Amino acid sequence: MKLMFLGADHEVTGSCHYIEACGKSILLDCGMEQGRDTYENQEIPVSAADIDYIFLSHAHIDHSGLIPLLYKNGFTGKIYATDATCDLCRIMLLDSAHIQEFEAQWRNRKAKRAGTPPFEPLYTTEEAMAVMEHFVPCDYMEMVEVSEGIRLRFTDVGHLLGSSSMEIWLTENDVTKKLVFSGDIGNTNQPIIHDPRYTLEADYVIMESTYGDRFHGEHPDYVKELAREIQETLDAGGNLVIPSFAVGRTQEMLYFIREIKEKGLVKNHANFPVYVDSPLAIEATKIFMENRMDCFDTEAMALVKAGINPLEFPGLHLAVTAEDSTAINFDRTPKVILSASGMCEAGRIRHHLKHNLWRPECTILFVGYQAIGTLGRNIVEGAPEVRLFGETIEVNARVRQLAGVSGHADKKGLLNWIHHFTEKPQKVFVVHGEDQVCEDFRRCLAEEYGFKADAPYSGACYDLTSGALISAGVKIPVIPKAYPHAKAASEGGKRAMYLSAQLDEAGKRLLRIIGQNKGGANRDMEKLLKQINGLCDKLES
Repeated sequence: MKLMFLGADHEVTGSCHYIEACGKSILLDCGMEQGRDTYENQEIPVSAADIDYIFLSHAHIDHSGLIPLLYKNGFTGKIYATDATCDLCRIMLLDSAHIQEFEAQWRNRKAKRAGTPPFEPLYTTEEAMAVMEHFVPCDYMEMVEVSEGIRLRFTDVGHLLGSSSMEIWLTENDVTKKLVFSGDIGNTNQPIIHDPRYTLEADYVIMESTYGDRFHGEHPDYVKELAREIQETLDAGGNLVIPSFAVGRTQEMLYFIREIKEKGLVKNHANFPVYVDSPLAIEATKIFMENRMDCFDTEAMALVKAGINPLEFPGLHLAVTAEDSTAINFDRTPKVILSASGMCEAGRIRHHLKHNLWRPECTILFVGYQAIGTLGRNIVEGAPEVRLFGETIEVNARVRQLAGVSGHADKKGLLNWIHHFTEKPQKVFVVHGEDQVCEDFRRCLAEEYGFKADAPYSGACYDLTSGALISAGVKIPVIPKAYPHAKAASEGGKRAMYLSAQLDEAGKRLLRIIGQNKGGANRDMEKLLKQINGLCDKLES
């Protein structure tokens, strides 16, 4: 029995882990990297045709986005996922394929003019549709007999409709080991879906650490905060633009806005218009309602039982076609615009930013995680201007974040999840976090709570029978593609520029940590102050 780490190791996206057991080759997730790429990933150690199964935690593209590429390269095995995840992948992988094809068309127009070789999309819409025939839908808590020696069970982990942690039993040569993969652990008290449910036993645990270095703070009144942002923006005569992940976050925003309208929390703007400008989000909203019986929490189901659709309300407009989308920005009525992608890297949101970022009466409200290197992250961190469609756009609009709205558990939630195991696992593998966050959370588990914890790099491989490390993996930084005076830069100079950029990011991160700790318990603030002063004294000596 072997476990190898391939993706989302000291990085947040591109989740992919490989198991070799019982004569079978298995992938846990097969995700696409998004945002900044920090380290090079090792290749899957067998060909796509030799992969027997994929166990998929949930439908987000950074966990599922390379499955059609695997199919394109010869994969013909089975993909096990929950019912809702199968439904969401049907629209999300097709949407991803459309993006791949559109980018290829755009690049090939330029390539033709330049006389360079044509660019091929990662995969096509046909391949994305064809691979859906390989999905095997499963119920939560159903024990699935995958093959001789391999059993699988999905547990609702409260991150997204259909999201799951996975229990995997492997029996080989009369030795049984249980591996638990957390997937993405959900935040508590999210609307619509259940809170995370817990697993009690494991020999090995692979767990995410996205927010393993920070706390969301007190649970805010999302409805009140969102109503305030809508009120202030509409009063100023502007548009409230919300870059929102099409699946999950958009449905949460609709849930909140329905309540805002029902309670009349926005004054003097009767029946204010709300536009959902994302075909993917519109389709996803339908899937949410189709899976309500299995996935909705008690409050959402109470509305359903009362005959109320929790994701609809008066004044809601759905922009399906490109013409619908374009028309939104020619209508001067102050409005709320929900559009994807949530990190502003692609999709219709970029058009809405172009039309609204320069207007001081408008507000750009971020309601989700913004990965390093994305346009959304740049705007949140105060970029005075951005480039969109070949134009420089000044950032004059108010930029806001709805604090605490996150589909990921914070450090407290992560610790709560791992502490539900009745006995400490033989090993905890920390993945799916930014470089230093992975190491910080690993150290926390080991030094503060006594877990045997590793934060593996891509290529690390373990023998699950003995727990022994076979290969330590390879820590290969990805050098940014563009540098000032790149043609004349030496390798040492490139490394210096890379490290300078990393120091800038570390400085920003430290300021965020200081801001998050202000107003907290005196003991915590004193501890942080001593740590910072101690580091400064050490560096200055």
